[in-house]
Amino acid sequence: MSAHLLSILSLWLCASACSMAADWPQFLGPNRNGSITQSNLAKTWPKEGPTAVWQHKVGEGFGGPVVSAGKLIIFHRLDGKEVVECLDAKSGKELWREDYPARYRDDFGFEEGPRATPAIADGRVFTFGANGDFTAWDLTKGTKLWSIDTRTQFKTGKGFFGIACSPLVEGNAVILNIGGKDGAGIVAFDVATGKVLWQATDDEASYASPVAATLGGKRRIFVITREAFVALNAAHGKLAFRHGWRPPMHASVSAATPLVIGEDIFISASYGTGASLLRFKEGAPEVIWSKDEVLSAHYATAVQRDGFLYGFDGRQEQGCELRCVELKTGKILWSESGLKAGTVTLVNDQLLVLTERGELIQAPASPTGFKPAQRAQILPFTVRAHPAVADGFFYARSKDKLGCFDLRATTSPKP
Repeated sequence: MSAHLLSILSLWLCASACSMAADWPQFLGPNRNGSITQSNLAKTWPKEGPTAVWQHKVGEGFGGPVVSAGKLIIFHRLDGKEVVECLDAKSGKELWREDYPARYRDDFGFEEGPRATPAIADGRVFTFGANGDFTAWDLTKGTKLWSIDTRTQFKTGKGFFGIACSPLVEGNAVILNIGGKDGAGIVAFDVATGKVLWQATDDEASYASPVAATLGGKRRIFVITREAFVALNAAHGKLAFRHGWRPPMHASVSAATPLVIGEDIFISASYGTGASLLRFKEGAPEVIWSKDEVLSAHYATAVQRDGFLYGFDGRQEQGCELRCVELKTGKILWSESGLKAGTVTLVNDQLLVLTERGELIQAPASPTGFKPAQRAQILPFTVRAHPAVADGFFYARSKDKLGCFDLRATTSPKP
């Protein structure tokens, strides 16, 4: 291949990578690990905080925003309907809006909106409602492509707090932690038709979403069910291993997504479960360490940088601590109280901590201590959903407001 063609190919690959990095198309971002690289992140904010570009009223729900190809999707409940809205990501202008009757009723007095964050892939949007309505939509027009009532088809329960799995798109499959009967605990559907491609396990569903990674030379799907942590072959759902792992309490939930780091997987939950670092092995994982009271995540998934974990430890209603933990040992390096609960997103080498009270804090991801560089009140109480970061903009929602905030540098960095 000529040097000229190699140069063109290199530029094309670079542009493609930058384009992919500019999107946040699914729960926890492009790599489903809460981390992203953005070249235009500002080192300092204005005195009053990052500029609010636009705000949009939203209804009930815990699902976060997703962004792809300049479009933002938010899934929420308004006026007795589960609503899918597509907005222009830069202006907040509504591009289309579709809905259907909401059927979920909460038994504990919590909000009754969708719990799951949508996914965008190949011009389609996938939403999973609180009562198990699984739907594919056309990203450009909002047309409904297909829909499945998973509670009826797979005989699933509603759980303590409704259905919460954020869809995972893997190749031609979209995968859900459903908890259905007759071997339909985890189900893969064809993205184009909704046809079942494979199903696996008899476990009830947890509140954790699946993640995909290549380990042991094969694509794997990792899922925390109600009863265990399982690894499946992505192509056909065959079990690679099953690791018994669940809270000892019946009235409990596991909600944090597994975090794949090289050949290791970090899993975490509250309610007396604790955290474990596992090394992938076909048949059974190797336990590197397993400890309670280190980084026991209630609902927010931790992030990892350079061998250190950053995340919230403890139950949300009891007050959490933000912690840094050494990955290879589980040693707590620092702990910060007073933030209550929240989510942590990693952008480059910076932590973006969004507390449930709506405060955004930027701090270096450093094992030597929590040293906030900037902080601002950007949303009203209560904030539970994971945010999105796309092309230098920060998208986050509270219980009734969705906002877009400009985190870009005022001038672009020199090449």
